[in-house]
Amino acid sequence: MTTEPIVTLPETGPLHAPLDGLLATSAVRLPYQHNVLLRSFVLERPGGNMIVYNSPGINSSAEAIMDRGGAARLLINHAHEAMYGAPEFDIPVYVHEGDRAEVAGSLPVSAVFDRRQMIGEDLEVIPTPGHTAGTTSYLWNNGDRRFLFTGDFIWIEHGEWKAVVLDEHLRGDYLASLAQVRDLDFDVLVPWGTTDDGPPFGLVGGKDEIRSRVDAVMDRVRAGGRR
Repeated sequence: MTTEPIVTLPETGPLHAPLDGLLATSAVRLPYQHNVLLRSFVLERPGGNMIVYNSPGINSSAEAIMDRGGAARLLINHAHEAMYGAPEFDIPVYVHEGDRAEVAGSLPVSAVFDRRQMIGEDLEVIPTPGHTAGTTSYLWNNGDRRFLFTGDFIWIEHGEWKAVVLDEHLRGDYLASLAQVRDLDFDVLVPWGTTDDGPPFGLVGGKDEIRSRVDAVMDRVRAGGRR
């Protein structure tokens, strides 16, 4: 259990703060699983704002995003985000090389990642293949909290961290990526989607909780489960 109380703010306006330091766009329901809400997130950074995840919320929040200085990049976690097409305003799209071909059919890809690397001093690009070949997580330290953006690779279903295994050929990669996340240090898990009975994030009480939650996911995936 987390030792820090969950503080949520009302979801009002085109951009809102579900947690202090985290800016979210309005949510949309996943077309094929209606109890799942998807969001994009704006990272306000001295080195240039970033948007993590593609969703319709970017367009509905476009004016508010511009009022906050716009965004230097749209960071894609995995190829399925391309189903929503390109944002209505110009923003460079970055994706892992493994998902480039699928994303490029709907989004103009400006550059690709092919390894773990830093963007500035506060934002780390961490390839975590498994959900797709190019799934990539992002670890952002805003000075107060460390936010890990995992897309659908690790998401939150009714408060529980879950996997989404789609390709049996990637199950080994999935387990290796989970092992990598198990050893990361972060305060908040921020997936692309969560079920609508909870907040769009998961607070963690420390490394022991991270290991415990990820171990539970690994056990299910190792046993042949898809979640």
